[in-house]
Amino acid sequence: MAEIFDIGLAWDWEFDRDFIFGVEEMCNALKLSTFRIEPHNIESVTKLVKSKKISFRTFLDRASDSADSFIPLAKFITKTQTHIFNRYELVEYAKDKANMHLALMGEGIQVPYSIIVSPYNKNKELELSLTELAHLGRPFIIKPANTTGGGLGVVLGAESLKEILETRQHHKNDTYLLQETVQPKILGHDIAWFRTFYAFGEIILSWWDHRTHIYRVLTKHDERKYKLQKLRSIMLTIHKICRLDFFSSEIALDTERKFIAVDYVNEICDMRLQSNHFDGVPNEIINKIQFQCAKFTRSLIKKSA
Repeated sequence: MAEIFDIGLAWDWEFDRDFIFGVEEMCNALKLSTFRIEPHNIESVTKLVKSKKISFRTFLDRASDSADSFIPLAKFITKTQTHIFNRYELVEYAKDKANMHLALMGEGIQVPYSIIVSPYNKNKELELSLTELAHLGRPFIIKPANTTGGGLGVVLGAESLKEILETRQHHKNDTYLLQETVQPKILGHDIAWFRTFYAFGEIILSWWDHRTHIYRVLTKHDERKYKLQKLRSIMLTIHKICRLDFFSSEIALDTERKFIAVDYVNEICDMRLQSNHFDGVPNEIINKIQFQCAKFTRSLIKKSA
């Protein structure tokens, strides 16, 4: 008979240790059983799961996107009754910036003016009108639609057609977005650029300087003082579209006081602690996310009991 754990925690990035161990502590405090799946035990755990000697009621996977050794376990778990946080088919849809750009527009969310360019391998010729290029303004941004993570493949400050032609050959099978540069408003001493988290049913807001990548907690006082409540309704709409359990978005308030979703869905959030990394997430926010993960896990288990 299988030994059943309330949550399986799969991770392989060394800087995830504090986050994963913190989730485990929160789960244990709520009397939930946990099991860590790590590079040293992934093969043995995969065999145990496939032979039905162990199983998980829920599964948080922060490894299979970057480590091939975790993929067989991930694929097998999709065939079971385990609740996977950020189901894989939803992630595939949500991480495509072209998909999300059109979906957000359809829901009335402001997005930067963008031109969606087909993959180089599909159409080597680039058909852009002078009007479209003029509307982009200068400088503009070039983003691959599917190559994500830490700004990978993104070109900031682009100025010319030549840069577009060269950049789209870096990922020849990927759609590209050409995007206007958003000019954020200044609120007090802060740039009105925000990293917003949807974390297991809870919306958590933070200031985020897109130039330095420095976070700061956005307080309830800040939210009222600068009338930032709309950040929450935007996040609810993004969640309604992508249906992920845990993700972050970048939203800016521009000089015309329009809230603009700049980076739509980051499905693997960087959870490095600010106390250990200057550009990490404030410890207070990570603690909230860890607690929400544990609380949400407990609620799912109670519902299925």
